[in-house]
Amino acid sequence: MNDKTILLVEDNPDDVELTIRALKKNNIANEVIVTRDGEEALDYLAATGKYADRSPADLPQVVLLDLKLPKVSGLEVLRAVRADPRTRLLPIVVLTSSSEEPDIITSYQLGANSYIRKPVDFNQFLEAVRQLGLYWLVLNQTAPANR
Repeated sequence: MNDKTILLVEDNPDDVELTIRALKKNNIANEVIVTRDGEEALDYLAATGKYADRSPADLPQVVLLDLKLPKVSGLEVLRAVRADPRTRLLPIVVLTSSSEEPDIITSYQLGANSYIRKPVDFNQFLEAVRQLGLYWLVLNQTAPANR
């Protein structure tokens, strides 16, 4: 299961550490690329800026996207990813602390594949990450890359 990259778009260092710990604790050994703001996430996906040396065809298996990000918001990242034919079908899971109804509705309107509110309790978070990993990295069949 470790040949499928996860892109974690998260600005809170504690949430980054917590997510990586939860993945490891659930034996999800996939490489996790962490970007700290929306602009960096878009650079990674487009292979521009500091990521210009990587292949733009090498997309992650799934993107875990926080909504409240500096520079470019998670909703704007989602909008940009869905507007690009190369990344339009990329699985995006909104993983956020927001339970605001407008955030949920807008995320789905912009093409989020799933919306998960981060549980406050670590054991609940572990279980959420276990299920997320099982579904998106093992069970889900992704669309073939656009040619």
